[in-house]
Amino acid sequence: MSPSFALRATEGEPGSTLPDTAGEPSVARSAKEGAIVRSCAAWAAAALAALAAVAAPAAEPGVIRIGWTALSDAEAVTNIAKEVLEKRLGYKVDLVMTDIGLQYAGVARGNLDVMLMAWLPTTHKAYWDKVSGDVVDLAVLYDHARLGWAVPQYVPESEVGSIADLNKPEARSRLHGLIQGIDPGAGLMRASERALADYALTGYKLLSASDAGMIVALDRAIKRSEWIVVTTWSPHWMFARYPVRYLADPKGSLGGAEAIHAVARKGFETDFPRATAFLKRFKFTIAELEALMLRAKDSSYHDEAVAYIHAHPQLVDRWVADTGSGELYRAPNPVAPR
Repeated sequence: MSPSFALRATEGEPGSTLPDTAGEPSVARSAKEGAIVRSCAAWAAAALAALAAVAAPAAEPGVIRIGWTALSDAEAVTNIAKEVLEKRLGYKVDLVMTDIGLQYAGVARGNLDVMLMAWLPTTHKAYWDKVSGDVVDLAVLYDHARLGWAVPQYVPESEVGSIADLNKPEARSRLHGLIQGIDPGAGLMRASERALADYALTGYKLLSASDAGMIVALDRAIKRSEWIVVTTWSPHWMFARYPVRYLADPKGSLGGAEAIHAVARKGFETDFPRATAFLKRFKFTIAELEALMLRAKDSSYHDEAVAYIHAHPQLVDRWVADTGSGELYRAPNPVAPR
């Protein structure tokens, strides 16, 4: 299984992470292509490093290794957890960025301590079924999450209101037979492949990209008033920034309401009892996460995690109520609450 950050773009296609250099002077084009090669090499090195980290022995006592993928909701939750674990509970936290499937395998083998992005019962069912006997389901972090396909609001709902409507010849033509996806290892992509089959969407291709690549494709299409279908989920900040709507999914191919769980390796509760107590109380709402994620686009997930913690001291107190932690969280240079 490929890492979530493996490059899967096709030059010239919507959602490609490679810029189109056609029509540029040869010197400029060569320079840009050289930069692309160097960028690809850097990503490949990062992929190998992440794979090595997941396969490495468990870290020394007191260090918590958290697996994560660069999806906006996971990045928000993981950064907040890291801040509380380090600044309030005194642990050292190592974040290991890797593919969803490798996270499950890493936790099951004890090479990762915990992951905070297990979508259950449907989205990650295939992964969960393989490892459920070897991991511990600690807690639900938030619920009422969902997967879906979305289009810009200017795409007439009378013409494309459901996934089934994508079979209309005009819709297929306006969309160039493309569905813009995300990371190839994501559960959403598995569900999207199922949707293609369930709705007999012949003549369509599901494109792989990162979460960021999907947003780039959506942003470009909206600026050009072009039709586009993107695979997405809630919570996601895109719903606060862009005029988009979900397509109806009468066959339920993309699943129903989901809950996001914290999943730990066996023995984690014994080795890290205070961290376990915290994670079992670590709760959010969809609205809170989407607001934080949108703000993070103009700053950073780390800064917004710190700001959120300082703006909600009583909530943080409840999160760590059973941990025996000391006085309230204080950062050396606190970020003003937002």
